[in-house]
Amino acid sequence: MKKLIILYVLLALLYSCGTSKSVLSEENTVIETTIDLVNVANDRVNVTINPGSFSKNNISFFIPKTVPGTYSEDNYGKYIEDLKAYDYKGNELLVTSIGANEWNISDATKLDKISYYVTDTYDTESELNDPVFSPAGTNILKDKNFVLNLHGFVGYFEGLKEVPYELIISSPSNLVPTTSLNKKPEVAESMTDTFVASRYFEVVDNPILYAKENTASFVINDITINLSVYSPNDRYAATDLKESMERMMRAQKAFLGEIDGTKEYNILLYLSTLDQNDASGFGALEHHTSTVVVLPEQMPLEALETAMIDVVSHEFFHIVTPLNVHSKEIQFFDFNDPKMSQHLWMYEGTTEYFANLFQIQQGLIDEADFFTRIVDKINNSKSYDDEMSFTTMSSNILENPYKGNYANVYEKGTLLNMSLDIRLRDLSNGEKGVLWLMKELSKKYDDDTPFEDDEIIDEIVAMTYPEIRSFFELYVQGNTPLDYDEILASVGLRTTDSQERSGYFLNGEVPFIDIDPSNNDAIFIRNGIELNTFFTDLGAQGGDTIRSIDGMPISLESIRPIIGQSFGWTSDREITMVVTRGDEDLTLQGKVGTPMLKVTTIVPIDSLENTPQSKLRKAWLKG
Repeated sequence: MKKLIILYVLLALLYSCGTSKSVLSEENTVIETTIDLVNVANDRVNVTINPGSFSKNNISFFIPKTVPGTYSEDNYGKYIEDLKAYDYKGNELLVTSIGANEWNISDATKLDKISYYVTDTYDTESELNDPVFSPAGTNILKDKNFVLNLHGFVGYFEGLKEVPYELIISSPSNLVPTTSLNKKPEVAESMTDTFVASRYFEVVDNPILYAKENTASFVINDITINLSVYSPNDRYAATDLKESMERMMRAQKAFLGEIDGTKEYNILLYLSTLDQNDASGFGALEHHTSTVVVLPEQMPLEALETAMIDVVSHEFFHIVTPLNVHSKEIQFFDFNDPKMSQHLWMYEGTTEYFANLFQIQQGLIDEADFFTRIVDKINNSKSYDDEMSFTTMSSNILENPYKGNYANVYEKGTLLNMSLDIRLRDLSNGEKGVLWLMKELSKKYDDDTPFEDDEIIDEIVAMTYPEIRSFFELYVQGNTPLDYDEILASVGLRTTDSQERSGYFLNGEVPFIDIDPSNNDAIFIRNGIELNTFFTDLGAQGGDTIRSIDGMPISLESIRPIIGQSFGWTSDREITMVVTRGDEDLTLQGKVGTPMLKVTTIVPIDSLENTPQSKLRKAWLKG
């Protein structure tokens, strides 16, 4: 998964174990599921499931609480309404709701089918403090668009996650599906699409986007990539992004070399209007042969291309890990009682590192761009607990305080992999790095062969060098912060600071302020980032909530014109800002000044050019 923070106003392996077919009679061969996208009323879609006949008197039906790649408890059962069970004569059977995601059906030997309605997650994102991440969510927009992340529509019966599924979907004639699911040949004049899956994992692993036809395709080596775009105001066509996507994915394939996880890959791009009842969680969610991406439609094309390169490259690299190299906790994932792996440093950290490293190695960005990204990762990582063990955080990621540090897998997780990469290359005279390591692990572990969670670090040490054990013990399993000066010096680099002018409330497109949806959309000063002199000279701090500026109460609406006016402020303008810090209201006064921002950059150490350190840097950055 990759989350993007885009402020205008501001997995995976779901294989299941322990299947028991004894609950079914021999007559059962497939779980037949129908989804009606035509007769949609009140933003609700009807789903009917015929599981065949049961030999047990009581059976439970589940909708997932958690799906791999999200690392959060989303309780998709909350979006299921009016679930009913029927016998073969059409009479209702007793159904008992157990929690948010489970329903027990009595007299199951008489069960013919169950039926329920699904409401979408996009409509309620703005109402919830912790909404479903949009690329893992669902959208129901009658006759216009359906985002079918199927874990939000289709459930599974107790012990039957390995039984084949057949999905029969009726849809409006003007919409076409894009998915990696296997589709049965169409029957003439049929108004339905029929998809087949070998088990529930395959259902969940293959989202479907129904939209007006807006696609582009290209072939890289023997991989066919399909891009399908839903643009509600027809601002973008798939062909607008084809060239940049093809260039990017061609570079990825060159970077990966012989690693080849799929023959087809589908990119499902949903562009949000940013309306109150539309998607607001931007980024993507990985699957074996596809990804769902959600971004704002208002983005300029250049910014959209940049965001697509960042998020799609991240998701595509997931074919290495965890879609290929992963532990039993991922392989035998329990959707409603998940046991989390210790190795988010790999699943997300390695993936995000590759998504940046391949761009410098393949010439998509230059060294200055790459170093800027590394500095940003270092600065962003300071927003989180730098002394929290990554393996402990990972295995407890669904609980506090660990889940609040999840986003650090993209920040410090990248830096851990960068440091490991440099250390491996140093020990191997530049020949071996993290990509080499993942290729070696891919030879042993694959879709059907997981590793033991407690043993993989020992295996990595055995495959590499004894010194790598201390790296993991200190920085991944332990709570020792990375020494970035030491790491960079080993490749002949150092950091240097300079002052650059910024805006008062924005540094380019990056804001110094944000919205707190849990506090009536209050505006606060962002924590964990470098603030400019406008805020620091006033005495403002990260985390302060801005109550008023020059007597004007601050809200989402009132801050917009103030930001606009600030572009015309002169340095001697006086300002009064009231902020809340903890339980105290503070009045801050002074001149706005000329806002300056300390900017850290990475530069070569002149005295270490043409030395082993600079040669190691070349091996690291050029592969």
